Amino acid sequence: TLAREPIHYAEAMQDAKWRLAMQQELHALEANGTWSLETLPDGKKPLGCNWVYKIKHTSDGTIERYKARLVILGNHQKEGVDYTETFAPVVKMVTVRLVFVVAATKKSELHQMDVHNAFLHGDLHEDVYMKLPPGFHASQPNHVCKLKKSLYGLKQAPRCWFAKLSSALINFGFRQSGCDHSLFTLLVHGVQMMVLVYVDDLIICGNDSAAIQRFKEYLSKCFHMKDLGHLKYFLGVEVARNSSGIFLCQRKYALDIIQEAGLLGAQPVATPLEQNHQLGLATGRYIDQPDRYRRLVGRLIYLCFTRSKLSYCVHTLSHFMQQPREEHWNAAIRIVRYLKGSPGQGILLKSTSDFQRHGWCDSDWAGCPLTRRSTTGWFVFLGHSPISWKTKKQHTVSRSSVEAEYRSMATTCCELKWLRS
Repeated sequence: TLAREPIHYAEAMQDAKWRLAMQQELHALEANGTWSLETLPDGKKPLGCNWVYKIKHTSDGTIERYKARLVILGNHQKEGVDYTETFAPVVKMVTVRLVFVVAATKKSELHQMDVHNAFLHGDLHEDVYMKLPPGFHASQPNHVCKLKKSLYGLKQAPRCWFAKLSSALINFGFRQSGCDHSLFTLLVHGVQMMVLVYVDDLIICGNDSAAIQRFKEYLSKCFHMKDLGHLKYFLGVEVARNSSGIFLCQRKYALDIIQEAGLLGAQPVATPLEQNHQLGLATGRYIDQPDRYRRLVGRLIYLCFTRSKLSYCVHTLSHFMQQPREEHWNAAIRIVRYLKGSPGQGILLKSTSDFQRHGWCDSDWAGCPLTRRSTTGWFVFLGHSPISWKTKKQHTVSRSSVEAEYRSMATTCCELKWLRS
């Protein structure tokens, strides 16, 4: 049995689990009517395709399933010919925390659903041709696949899927938020429901169990859905709930970062970043593997979803993505050592919160030694629950500390006004 995810088709064919996963994927594609076999028209060039393999894990780290996905080589698509619009939104993390506060305060239920082969549901309006997939045995091998539905790897696939899902939600009676297009709300005869969409993951918040069940049945008629029941784990975030509120943490995700950095046996440190650091003036040699630094900082950025204390530290490290030096790498490793001391730390969204917004902000003055721009930091509570925080470098140089603080307040007020809407 392969203990890791295979890279090539030939490697995957050596394991029965991956062969079964590929068969299931091809069966789903054919059952969905994703393509038809046709002769390639003159002047058209078919796009290639590859298999991508992923082992799905549960929140405790055990293997949930082996997933094989057929991906078209969309990097060879031509704009204006093979596609036009590509943008598709995902829910903002602030919106997720906001909805969770509402659920904790109003004692609403939180459910989760997953869409099987989500991108395959989107309707494709362009003529796109693809070579026969590896392992696909056609009666006429000289034919190619003309795509009728969107497929993973197409540049327009996320947009096609989101348009299809949005239409289904609106037809059920939901209204799409103008402030976050991945938030859908429904209020009818005292029944209140909210749906958060992150690609193919749906979080359902509602105050009526029967209404939630009817909505789930409706979605199952529209798409091939998987009901995951009450929300416990999504996008690497663990969700625990009791009478005090909803606790969010990324313990498994943090442990994965520590393990990948080879620091499971390292001594923890008390603070994530040294005080009075001079990372902006570092003169050490450039590290040999900058991609490794970029990957680590990228993973730490996502960890800030439940670890607000890391916001400033990760913001500082992200300035040096292009040419990281030894001092920057050592600072990133220090953050990982800090995580080692408390991998399960997170945030508690209290059930006793009211819906009053409270914001705090601060700013330094000309803190960046290279640009002399100031840095803004804000933290916003909804009642007693933290929902929004950010560290951000100001766009222009402030001529005084008063000007820097004013810019900080203005930015925070914009966030408060957006949260109100």
